[in-house]
Amino acid sequence: MEVAYNKDNKERIPFEHYLAEYKSADPQEICARTEIQYNGEGSYFCLKFLGKVYHIGYPDFSITPEAGEGQYFPLLSISAARTLVIRYILEGCRAESTGKYLTYREVPWGEVYYRQFNGRCMMRLAYSYGNHLDAFCSAMEKLGAHSINAGDAGYEIEVFDGYFIRFQLWGGDEEFPPSSQILFSDNFAAAFHAEDLVVACDVIISAMKAV
Repeated sequence: MEVAYNKDNKERIPFEHYLAEYKSADPQEICARTEIQYNGEGSYFCLKFLGKVYHIGYPDFSITPEAGEGQYFPLLSISAARTLVIRYILEGCRAESTGKYLTYREVPWGEVYYRQFNGRCMMRLAYSYGNHLDAFCSAMEKLGAHSINAGDAGYEIEVFDGYFIRFQLWGGDEEFPPSSQILFSDNFAAAFHAEDLVVACDVIISAMKAV
């Protein structure tokens, strides 16, 4: 698939910047740093994102889902997801989690970007699904997330291999509004910037609304 952006798309300029870097990047260096598999014969990376496997062409960043027709592929439909993926390929690394989960405030620079994260992610999640827990569960399961014992409803979803985010919801009532919590496996702090975590959650919520 050719990645196209409208002229007024706010993702276009940063994506074009990363695409220029991607075209001159060394596939072997990327493999060593991220442990993403690279197929030299086919000239593509094999990357798993939100439970789906994609072939990412090099150096053109074409996107081909490995699975068949009739499925939803966030990387094809959400421009911010493509920017997140290309940033991970260029700047991320493979890191192991200790099993601990962090709040957004606990990640480096999370306090600085917390207001943005709270509005774009936690409040959006709470007010989209806090009074519609069945819809939340259905959307999460369609994205391949796994139920966890947290809040009134909770799910864990794998963004990239070994990187997990937990979404927890508490339903609202006449006295209290709905609320949410989002936690990150602690290896996110080693491989992503705080801004990337905002984008990752924003992408997931957008994908939930699309499935």
